[in-house]
Amino acid sequence: MLTVRLANGKLFKCAICRKGLVILSLESLAQAANRTIGTKQTTKAVQSGSAKIVFIAEDAEDHVTRPLLELAGRNSVEVVMVNSMIELGRACGIDVGAASAAVIENN
Repeated sequence: MLTVRLANGKLFKCAICRKGLVILSLESLAQAANRTIGTKQTTKAVQSGSAKIVFIAEDAEDHVTRPLLELAGRNSVEVVMVNSMIELGRACGIDVGAASAAVIENN
């Protein structure tokens, strides 16, 4: 994760992805029309091929997120690590933490 200070002074968290130097932020997850929240739903999205990018909280329990991280790697799905479950949950518009989330393709 990178933190960039914009001209207006606001800090913007983003990641540079391997695929075409795309800059993707938590704000893009928050604005996504189609997304999953939680490891079970996110794993299903990766398995079905509908996940465009996966977000995983760094402070989530390893036994919960490791299988998803490995699955995303096997399926060539980009992964962005987020500082905390609380931060990821907030980006998803929920009041609790989330171990993982994904932006998924429109059906």
